[in-house]
Amino acid sequence: MRANLILLCFVSALLLSYAPTGMSQTCNPTQLSSCLGPITNGSPPDDSCCSSLKGQQPCLCQYLSNPALSAYINSANARKVAKYCKVPIPSC
Repeated sequence: MRANLILLCFVSALLLSYAPTGMSQTCNPTQLSSCLGPITNGSPPDDSCCSSLKGQQPCLCQYLSNPALSAYINSANARKVAKYCKVPIPSC
């Protein structure tokens, strides 16, 4: 449980510290914070997560190209979340 909390804090800090440069205002990985639990612990995503993921869908290739974010986007749990929310993970 403590390890999950530490991981959650780390990922939250990572997402909050990520400053998008050269990206559209709409590409903001902090918008995906509602998906953090499902991505890190495999819990089912809620409507807020799915809505956020759909809104950030055009940005997924940019997130995949960022080494700090790509591991989360490519994780097995992230793929489960995307499938549940009916958002395809792009091949960039």
